[in-house]
Amino acid sequence: MTRTRLYRLGAAVATAATLLIATACAPGPSGGGTPAAPTNEVSKDISSAGPVTLSVWDQNTDGGMVKAQEQLNTEFQKMYPNVTIKRTVESFSDLKSTLKLALSSNTPPDVVQANQGYPDMGAFVAAGMLRPMNDYAKLYGWDTYYPESLLKQNSFSSDGKTWQGDTLFGVSQTGEVVGIYYNREKLASLGLSAPTTLGELDAAMAAAKAKGMLPMAFGNLDKSPGIHMFGVVQAAVAGAPAVKNLVSGREGAWTDPASLKAAQQVAAWSAEGYLTPGTNGVSRDDAVATFGKGGALFTLTGTWLQQPLQDALGDNVGFTTLTSDDGKPATTGGQGLAWAITSKSAHPDVAAAYIDFVTNAKAAQVLLDSGNLPTVLPTGYEPKANTLAADIATRYRETQKADGVVPYLDYSTPTFYDTITTGMQELLGGQVDPQQFVDSLQKDYAAFLKNQK
Repeated sequence: MTRTRLYRLGAAVATAATLLIATACAPGPSGGGTPAAPTNEVSKDISSAGPVTLSVWDQNTDGGMVKAQEQLNTEFQKMYPNVTIKRTVESFSDLKSTLKLALSSNTPPDVVQANQGYPDMGAFVAAGMLRPMNDYAKLYGWDTYYPESLLKQNSFSSDGKTWQGDTLFGVSQTGEVVGIYYNREKLASLGLSAPTTLGELDAAMAAAKAKGMLPMAFGNLDKSPGIHMFGVVQAAVAGAPAVKNLVSGREGAWTDPASLKAAQQVAAWSAEGYLTPGTNGVSRDDAVATFGKGGALFTLTGTWLQQPLQDALGDNVGFTTLTSDDGKPATTGGQGLAWAITSKSAHPDVAAAYIDFVTNAKAAQVLLDSGNLPTVLPTGYEPKANTLAADIATRYRETQKADGVVPYLDYSTPTFYDTITTGMQELLGGQVDPQQFVDSLQKDYAAFLKNQK
């Protein structure tokens, strides 16, 4: 019997969440938004901390992640019997709403999973809600275990104004790439192999439609899938370097020809009937279930659904990512939400030990054993050939080696998540045309960059 207490919360009331956005811009606990630098020496001595109830909030609700997280929590409590984990688990969309409320309370959780970029992590840092973690990175070796590019995604300036700054505020447990899951038998029946370019994907969907198949099971009710779809297409059209510069605010515009072309491609898929009918009213889970039952040739989503799709289709499911016009791997992704320590936690050493336990090399093997992709693949890891696990490991390694993983597009500005998810629903639904869609993205982006100066 586990001592982990599991809580599930409903979505927060919209008005309360709106209130918190204002709170995130208000002074933090010490009278300013910037969190105070830690003053106590950090320690790995957890056993002498006395009885501790560690409050942990995460969004590990998908397939194999449920099993892995429960196993890791149980093992941590066995190692440290003085610690009881009080776990709250939410879907990604619910966590985005409820976490803002929780962090503004007088008794916030000790450990949370925070979405990277300006909308969430940046707002929390600016409000003084997260504890800097550079000292723990040195203590546990995170600064050498993780690639520098991934550490930067979890970093901000200490005031929260500049993403990819010098202060680390979290580390991630899972690696992620968004790509195309395909039904091997259906693809073979069309005389085709796994697509690796946007042109090949488009041609395969046209062939499927001509044979009466649903080309792509896709549901955008949850909104975030729209970010993934546009991210995949934009990276394939523009190439990873250009999109990275755009998301990071270094150069480019969302109205550039490549972004407009990507929007035109997405709109065409919807207009030509390549996607699940009524896609904006279909949940991601329902679309994935349709694909898992053999109801579509493709589905577009991330590696976090490896285990559910493996369970559904066995050896009949494969995974591919696309290359850009220059032949280099390019797709959206990077890593899962960052595990962070809240600034009001009374047990930061225990919190850091927990984060290390669920993200380190030993945890990576637990993740692999339960059908998940760890942020850092163990040296020598080679899954059985021609399996979904092999496809995913190969694509992850290729894109990482080529520096072809583009950060999720909603990291771009504090309001970009709402802007791009609303825009994608309107684009897929035919309420706006591609030019209007990219214009709305650029308006948000330009206003943010202007205020940054």
